[in-house]
Amino acid sequence: MTLLELDRYFNSFLKKEDFLSDISLNGIQIQNHAPNTKQIKKIAFAVDACEATALAAVKEGADVLFVHHGLFWGHCQTITNSLYKRIAPLIQNDIALCAYHIPLDANNPYGNNYGLASRLNLKNLQTFGSWKGMPLGVKGELVKELSVEEIADKVLRPGKKANAILPFGKDKCKTIGIISGGGSDDVTDAVSQGLDCYITGVFEHEQYHYAAEMKINVIAGGHYETETVGVSLVGEKVKKETGLECIFIDVPTQL
Repeated sequence: MTLLELDRYFNSFLKKEDFLSDISLNGIQIQNHAPNTKQIKKIAFAVDACEATALAAVKEGADVLFVHHGLFWGHCQTITNSLYKRIAPLIQNDIALCAYHIPLDANNPYGNNYGLASRLNLKNLQTFGSWKGMPLGVKGELVKELSVEEIADKVLRPGKKANAILPFGKDKCKTIGIISGGGSDDVTDAVSQGLDCYITGVFEHEQYHYAAEMKINVIAGGHYETETVGVSLVGEKVKKETGLECIFIDVPTQL
């Protein structure tokens, strides 16, 4: 499979054309020297396109690095300082970079939010929340009511702890809304829809008292941690369907 074939494969289910308001340049962000002919053998998956993941991809002998947070966010940049350090190892070692931002948040079933919902075995799934008019998160119901602490244990990877658990609502939860990453503001949607618990990555200080006053449980699982699930699920799909070697590069930020 060549890079261009791989890009078409990724987009066959991530569908960047459905998320045109996302300015983060989804798809191939750095090509290799022969995107039409060079055969891809190994893909590294990571949350962030940073120097650490680029160097790890080099060390692992990957042909492609697939990430959720890419390098470009809708404006021109000089390739200097930190951006140079992120790009140089990839170009010097002929490693292509593919990135999918909002399409990977929203995808059902391989995205961050539906992936987190799957860990909880949520039923009656519906879209929840939006960003610039694009569907983003998911809401659903637990089969069995759980405490907010029990939900946090199930939704994060084994051994990982939430950045914050705010037990402001019911002792036992049934309905849950999920928006990974920086979804603090969307707690208002969770309240307006009468949900028992809201799960996001980062919960900002200015929303703390709102959550307390509106009596809703909140789990802030960490921006990084809540967005490891999408790239991992895509990696599993690629390995199963193409036979390509796929690895996950874990560079946690604790944020």
